[in-house]
Amino acid sequence: MPDHHAPEILLDPSQRQFPPFSLTRLLRTVFEPTEGCRVCILTDFDDPAATMKGFAFLGDPDRFPVQNRAHQHFYRGLHDGGMEELGMSGGDFFAYHATGGSNLDLRDECFDSEGRALSLDRDIYPNYDLILCISDWSATAPLTAKCKEFGFRGATMHGMNDVILASGLAVDYDQVSADAEKLRLALTGADEIEIDFALEDGRVLTSKLLLEGQEAQKSHGLCKGTAPDIANLPAGEVYFVPTGAEGQFPMKYADGTLGVLDVRDRSIYRSTLIAGDPATIDAHNARLADDPMTGTLGELGFGTQVLPVSYSDIQDEKVLGTCHLATGRDDHLGGDIVPDMFKKHENSTHDDILFAPHKTPNFDIKQVRMKRGDQREVLIEHFRPGQYLIDALTA
Repeated sequence: MPDHHAPEILLDPSQRQFPPFSLTRLLRTVFEPTEGCRVCILTDFDDPAATMKGFAFLGDPDRFPVQNRAHQHFYRGLHDGGMEELGMSGGDFFAYHATGGSNLDLRDECFDSEGRALSLDRDIYPNYDLILCISDWSATAPLTAKCKEFGFRGATMHGMNDVILASGLAVDYDQVSADAEKLRLALTGADEIEIDFALEDGRVLTSKLLLEGQEAQKSHGLCKGTAPDIANLPAGEVYFVPTGAEGQFPMKYADGTLGVLDVRDRSIYRSTLIAGDPATIDAHNARLADDPMTGTLGELGFGTQVLPVSYSDIQDEKVLGTCHLATGRDDHLGGDIVPDMFKKHENSTHDDILFAPHKTPNFDIKQVRMKRGDQREVLIEHFRPGQYLIDALTA
């Protein structure tokens, strides 16, 4: 395998090779020790009682691709010798009600493969040491809160697809953690980050994220030891919780509509149409007016890994040379935005806004700059890591 720290590979992910996915290697690396642990799998369905009973979802792989992969690669992998090799027990599979939003709190009711109704708080969280949540909607925030309450470890892997299995979940997470720490040290203590976005019409928008010299954090994929914790996989990210934000940045909505978002006092307060459906912009502005907390910026993140595009944000935001912002709750990141601060429960999401060539081809990251005391560094230019980050990784 070529050295993925070589500068040419850092700039061209197509040169990197990955070993075949191995469930036992992944779990042993992430969760050491695994011996004596009782493990289970969680997933989500709109109608979990009917869809989970008798593993009915296996009959509709096109409708439930994530859940089918969870069964094939994790449930079967555990029962076909994985648990024995890792010294684990359990291997049960449960389904809860899909939340319909990223990182919304979970309903307590869940179901086993016989269709029996159970309680997450009573029957699942206290009775398993390792919980693997492989779902459509991210559950990292609620499970981070629950693991601290009940004492389990776990991992969330929402949106898992074949590319992720063959790359982001096939890597050596000890190495991922080491790389994330190198970049964390390169960024920690930053006072502010400025991002210039170049639009197709020639405009350049600038966003300034105020960080006040805070300690950078990392999502590095390791959940070793016995302390309660949740790993978000694929991992490989350095992130901050902004203390302030101002300026403008572009937004590509789910329907393809393009807008400019105006920010002050850490919050988006207005969206203006660039191209697409005006109704999409109107709906966003109405949501901001009705519940201003939905516009609060709760995260600034930078990818640290050399990975192929998976077309699933959970992996693509971990790619070196990309960055992302997120709105909404950030309590799982050590921030101060909690679900009770939102007008409606369904608004208390944590929604990533990823800037990457395949995701936002209408916008270029012209430059990302860091200010740390008297130090000034270019972090990213045109979706490529700056020399400062390359030097940090190859040191």
